[in-house]
Amino acid sequence: METSNIKTSQIMYSSNRSTEPTSVKIVTINDHTIFVPLDSANTDYQIYLKWLEEGNEPLPPDPTPEPEPLTAQQKLEAAGLTIEELKGLLGI
Repeated sequence: METSNIKTSQIMYSSNRSTEPTSVKIVTINDHTIFVPLDSANTDYQIYLKWLEEGNEPLPPDPTPEPEPLTAQQKLEAAGLTIEELKGLLGI
């Protein structure tokens, strides 16, 4: 791969909660997509770094989706309680 073959790139994270990037998604001028680890020993990563040095910029990371709110039952389970136990604690 040559720097002239890179059409776009985007920094990728291993999960929605990850704060450290793990790879870069590269789309070539032929619309092939490759995922390159952020490893200085990787030749494709070295080409990507050269592409950046040439003034190119990656696309922003995808937005992190908001987690679904927990239901009351899920909150109870996370606290290790049953409805009966909660009723007992509340004196209901």
